Amino acid sequence: MSTKVVEPTSRGQSNHPDPVPSRSFASRIDPKRIYSALVFIPLFYLLTRHLPPVAFFVLIGATVLIAQWEFLRLLIPERALLGHVIVGIPGTLLLLSAMQWPTTISFHLALLITLTGFLVYQVGYAPLGTNHLSMVVLLFGMIYIGYTLGHLLWLRNLKDGAFLVFFVLWVTWAGDTAAYFIGTRWGTRPLAPQLSPKKTLEGFLGSLVVAPIMAWVGHVWFLPMVTSLDCLVLGLLLTMLGVIGDLSESALKRHVGIKDTSALIPGHGGIFDRIDSLLLSVPAFYYYMAFVKGLS
Repeated sequence: MSTKVVEPTSRGQSNHPDPVPSRSFASRIDPKRIYSALVFIPLFYLLTRHLPPVAFFVLIGATVLIAQWEFLRLLIPERALLGHVIVGIPGTLLLLSAMQWPTTISFHLALLITLTGFLVYQVGYAPLGTNHLSMVVLLFGMIYIGYTLGHLLWLRNLKDGAFLVFFVLWVTWAGDTAAYFIGTRWGTRPLAPQLSPKKTLEGFLGSLVVAPIMAWVGHVWFLPMVTSLDCLVLGLLLTMLGVIGDLSESALKRHVGIKDTSALIPGHGGIFDRIDSLLLSVPAFYYYMAFVKGLS
């Protein structure tokens, strides 16, 4: 596969977009984004807050597997994709199971079993011409998506775990949303024009202001264990890590020349497109709460 960066051409996007908005603010807001959120948020609240832990595990497992499928489609040759997915699904579920039920199976043992299974597949069953690089991509996808998002399972198992999950999503996506709306309304200077021309410096700066405020709202509303100082630190930290996660996925999509990894979520693209900002922020929040706040 060529390593040349290809600018996506869908929706008439050029290689040198005009940084100055030319349409009205309202016309640039996709109502599908709002409709999707209105469906997802109550469902997520129900699964996280009121149903047994296994329901939350199924939600995270399904999210990870779909996102991994979208990721692998970008980088694995089509003739080898199905076999890699069939091998990758059990490995991913094994790792997530070890994160959900650590007393049943060690995470390190699960990782070793998964790696062994990959190598057995590579030696005995992979299509001729499939090189080790594709197996590295498969394993990286499990860590990049499965292991990172699997920290939600560890968060959910902490004291007040459901509220911790709500908090990290609340703050990270508040920063995302602020960057989107502020950038759409007032943004003129691209933040990373080679990766994501529609993201603006104004939107990013706005998210750095909004996210700590929304973290404080979350503290007052449902998570009193975090302090005002925690809200400031976490608001800034989760927003910056969310932007890195978002731009990293944008770089991958630029590499293969697509705009969205799929059209599964109206107004948002694929599952991978929706969770990219969480892949660093969720682990960072977990370790902050585990080591700084002393939760276990």
